[in-house]
Amino acid sequence: MHSTFHRPALDPTTIQWDRVRTGTYVVHQQFRYEYPASILDLEHQLVVIPAVTFGDQSRSVYSVEISEAGEIITRTDSFANTVLDVWIPHVEHAIQFDAWVTLERTGPARPRSVPAAWLSDRRFLEPTARTLPDEAIDRVAAELLASGAQGLALAELANRWVFETMTYKPGVTGIRTTAADALAARQGVCQDYSHLMLAICRRMGLAALYVSGHLLGEGGTHAWVEVVLPAAVGADTAEAWALDPTHGQRVNLTYLTVAVGRDYGDVAPTSGSYRAGHDGTLSAHKDVRVVEVVYEDLPV
Repeated sequence: MHSTFHRPALDPTTIQWDRVRTGTYVVHQQFRYEYPASILDLEHQLVVIPAVTFGDQSRSVYSVEISEAGEIITRTDSFANTVLDVWIPHVEHAIQFDAWVTLERTGPARPRSVPAAWLSDRRFLEPTARTLPDEAIDRVAAELLASGAQGLALAELANRWVFETMTYKPGVTGIRTTAADALAARQGVCQDYSHLMLAICRRMGLAALYVSGHLLGEGGTHAWVEVVLPAAVGADTAEAWALDPTHGQRVNLTYLTVAVGRDYGDVAPTSGSYRAGHDGTLSAHKDVRVVEVVYEDLPV
């Protein structure tokens, strides 16, 4: 195991994040499936290793360990995410996946440069099954547009609206809950907040992406939104602004990105199928820590 993975953690509450020039982070995720009897032909997909580069974030080393022998193919999907396809012929009673990765971010936090074509990319403008708008979402989008805000101001208005409207409550929604259902209940988790913001933004004509990742100090994986906006006039790139509707703020250096897509379905950390006449149970563990920061020099 790489020595970097075992470096001691810093207390993120003591870090002067507005002065951080670079931050180094270690992430360990563990997924364990247990079955009442053996299973055959496990075809599994892991989306837990970030891309080599993602805006100001870079990946240095990573390791993936699987408790059973099989085949692993690493590929890059259409969103530039790193995807591990795993095939295991036979699992007796349990299988465990462990993934470690070391990341670095450079500050200050800023929008990510993306192709200008993303401004009109149908993948990020059209609704998915989870983000299909209903009359209530249509009304919200119309009200926000009527404010006269445009661009980033409009995106931040949507971000604030979702934050102030929803109540965070685990256990009341699932991975198939739609944005419309979440709004009707006015409660859910980060996934629901993000799906709702995506539905509103896309209804207002703003291209937007679902982001899966980690937030320092939180136990589970986190989700937020990137809104694609024009860069400078004449530029051949656009800017993806990362906004977190669960916390009503812009994303900063305490966030680490794993993958992006149209909605949760594109970035599910662990998923798969197998042959058997019974279900399994999943338990998950995550440890995210900052292990080093370098500050900007103070002015003399």
